[in-house]
Amino acid sequence: MTATGFDGEAGPRPTALAPDFELPPDLSAHEPPEVRGRSRDDVRLLVSRGDQAPGHHRFRDLPGLLAPGDLIVVNNSATLPAAVRLDRLAVHFSTAREDGTWLVELRRRTARASEPYAGGEPGEWLPLPGRATLRLVERETPRLWRAELDRDVETYLRAYGAPIRYSYVEEDWPIEAYQTVFATVPGSAEMPSAARPFTEALVTALVARGIGIAPITLHTGVASPEKDEPPYAERYAVPAPTARLVNLARESGNRVVAAGTTVVRALESAVDAAGLVRAASGWTRHVVTPETGVRAVTGLLTGLHEPRSSHLLMLSAVAGVDALARAYEEALREGYLWHEFGDTHLILK
Repeated sequence: MTATGFDGEAGPRPTALAPDFELPPDLSAHEPPEVRGRSRDDVRLLVSRGDQAPGHHRFRDLPGLLAPGDLIVVNNSATLPAAVRLDRLAVHFSTAREDGTWLVELRRRTARASEPYAGGEPGEWLPLPGRATLRLVERETPRLWRAELDRDVETYLRAYGAPIRYSYVEEDWPIEAYQTVFATVPGSAEMPSAARPFTEALVTALVARGIGIAPITLHTGVASPEKDEPPYAERYAVPAPTARLVNLARESGNRVVAAGTTVVRALESAVDAAGLVRAASGWTRHVVTPETGVRAVTGLLTGLHEPRSSHLLMLSAVAGVDALARAYEEALREGYLWHEFGDTHLILK
């Protein structure tokens, strides 16, 4: 494994180090763990603690790995069936804008899923299922269009959409497979997958041990498995009760563990000049890197991320570059599974 700088297409270009590696195809989780005969909370959990050797657990061991008084912050955004498929193209609805338009990604359908499609012209109309039409307004980024559907998008997606699926997932799964136990606020194009292994029984066990759980909302846009792009602006909200609980946990010397990179992004966007988390909402372009550091969180639950993805820079900010490199070497050696249906990683500072 080597370390490399990030070289995304757009947005900030962090110069700090993050691990780089080759991901063998057989380490992608091709289906939900339930299909592999396991419960959601029976996926593997790799635990990183600074200079210590990474440890191996099951996700259901989480209550014993944390202490009473620790706080887990979760993302309560629910996943939309955000992919609409045509004969040759697929439209991935990513992000709602204030003016009623949406950011969308056009993709060419393939035998296994889809791949980026560079076509499209401003003003072009695309006929969608259900006699709907989508007008391309202007190109927002090299792969995202600002577009306008001739009807309410969320209602339309519930009727004609399917969960976004990339080629490493071999078949379609119902939208329920892409929801977490915390999902209450519809709006994400892709599942905030770090919290997928939580079950109602595990939440009960955490609370019984005195571990708090508090929500934020961040609606995820579409990822780009083919491009190592930094994240673009996303809608988020940190409620006042959650901000108070985060500050209280920090002041008391307890951990604040983010369940997912989306939670880190939301909380770090809500930190004021004094280092306290405040109630906040709106759009965030904040990109967490080892150079920006983290001030709100002291731990992170997350999946295993693609080589050269911007997420690895955020993980390096929490774990440290060397600790993250050790963890990924261990995950590769021990055959952990990557992506939204795969295994998980707990990073504790």
